[in-house]
Amino acid sequence: MIRRAVATIRGQMLHFVLNPRTIDSRIGFRGFYWRTYPGFDSLKLFVWIQGWALLAFICSSLVGCTTAELAAAQGLEAEKTGLPQGFGIAAHYPGDAGLAGAPDVVFAEDFEAENLADVLSRWNDAKNPRGEGLMLIEDGPAGAIGQRALQITARPAQDTGGHLYKRLSKELECAFARFYVKFPEPAGYVHHFVHMGGYRPPTNWPQGGAGTRPRGDERITVGIEPFGFSGKYPPPGLWNFYVYWHEMKQSADGRFWGNGLQPPEPQVVPVGRWQCVEVMIRLNESADSHDGRLALWLDGKLVADFRQGAPRGPWTGLGFALLHAGGTPFEGFNWRTDTRLKINFFWLLHYVTPEALRRNRVDDLQRENRVLFDQIVVASKYIGPIKPADRSKR
Repeated sequence: MIRRAVATIRGQMLHFVLNPRTIDSRIGFRGFYWRTYPGFDSLKLFVWIQGWALLAFICSSLVGCTTAELAAAQGLEAEKTGLPQGFGIAAHYPGDAGLAGAPDVVFAEDFEAENLADVLSRWNDAKNPRGEGLMLIEDGPAGAIGQRALQITARPAQDTGGHLYKRLSKELECAFARFYVKFPEPAGYVHHFVHMGGYRPPTNWPQGGAGTRPRGDERITVGIEPFGFSGKYPPPGLWNFYVYWHEMKQSADGRFWGNGLQPPEPQVVPVGRWQCVEVMIRLNESADSHDGRLALWLDGKLVADFRQGAPRGPWTGLGFALLHAGGTPFEGFNWRTDTRLKINFFWLLHYVTPEALRRNRVDDLQRENRVLFDQIVVASKYIGPIKPADRSKR
């Protein structure tokens, strides 16, 4: 696909053509074909650019999945990685009003409904929807025009929490999932949390597979989860990826439990306030390439970018942590060996078990464990936090 744009340099109209196929995420940008208009003879100039800063400036309108590295960059991290920060497509829909209908959005849920049954009708599968397992309450993040959120409650002595599962209406090569989450006081530890990924064939319910390594044409699951590290950090813990794919490392017990992937700096999960969490999965382009990518934003700030060449620490069956420098260059994700496997589900999960509580040295296994969710969006472009609505115009 060819992208065209126009810029002005020293008062002259400058027309350029950008072919995304000339872009390589490992070495930078290969070149532009330029012509000047009007009154100038055609001038062809090939420019080799290794850095991303100029490229991000020129391509600020290209925040899409296939050109995510060329998005309008903000901040030091963006200059290094090319990924966007701050507001994304949500900026065009203040308060998230109308965001569900944006061309790049494949699913959105704001929990604004008369009753829970109306919400459940928009999802494919639900666990523990009766009683107080899933409940609509009056709450929500600042800036949103809605007034309701979903509360999921786990009672470890009786159940393991609840979930909502959505099979996406469109399979994606690259997907962004944004959600707002709030852990009311007193917060608790969890076993598993929100997931996104792909099944082949796709299903209307979450599949199993715990402790087994998937085939490269079968399954990818990426969880973004609070992790307590055996009670080292107060509940809920630190944000951590929990990932299953065909190149994951084997655990010490001989099984294949999800590899934990950690940001370069510990990201403490806040308690008692709403936080915007956004995850990007970009699948490898060809069956044998390692150009797949995984990224995490918190409140619009890029805090982790697992890309080919990024410095990492030792990689074991427990996973690895990104580093700011040194270490070993990350090999990159070969998420799949068959390009027919795509991202096709989003799983809003709050899963709590006595095992997870004991692992984090919790004595009280009876206490309720609650979490709130709101403003969920899955799209093919970076979404970003809610842009507050101008209520003076309402």
